[in-house]
Amino acid sequence: MAEIYLTREGRQKLIDEYQKLQKRKPEITEEIARAREHGDLRENAEYHAAKEALTHVMRRLAEIDSKLSRAKIIEDTDIDTGKVFIGVTVTIKDEDGDDYTYTIVDVEEANPAEMKISVGSPLAAGLLGHKEGDKVTVELPAGKAKFKITKITR
Repeated sequence: MAEIYLTREGRQKLIDEYQKLQKRKPEITEEIARAREHGDLRENAEYHAAKEALTHVMRRLAEIDSKLSRAKIIEDTDIDTGKVFIGVTVTIKDEDGDDYTYTIVDVEEANPAEMKISVGSPLAAGLLGHKEGDKVTVELPAGKAKFKITKITR
């Protein structure tokens, strides 16, 4: 499986979520046991809901475990800070002269409200590998857009 890149903060969020889900597992198992006591399982909505919740928790735990085992900490990598790559903060100017600043992160850490965009998003994908001063045309869902990269920081 491929490596994923996370910030220290993003890795810690995954660890925290993992620990929270681990604590939730016994609670759900207890809910299943209580629901079983109510008799016929074929028509027991409480039982089926608890089983579904347990399945969701187990799936998410496996997903987080896999990601953590493949995670590389961005701050520990030797990435060229002169180009747009995962882990950098990039400021771009659109054709109207408006400035936007985004941090390029792994999909796990993406949060548009915090201006953190996934490395796999159309905008980030179009900016990857470019340097400060480059003019870039990016294929966005709404059509092509042109940007100038004005600043790259790490």
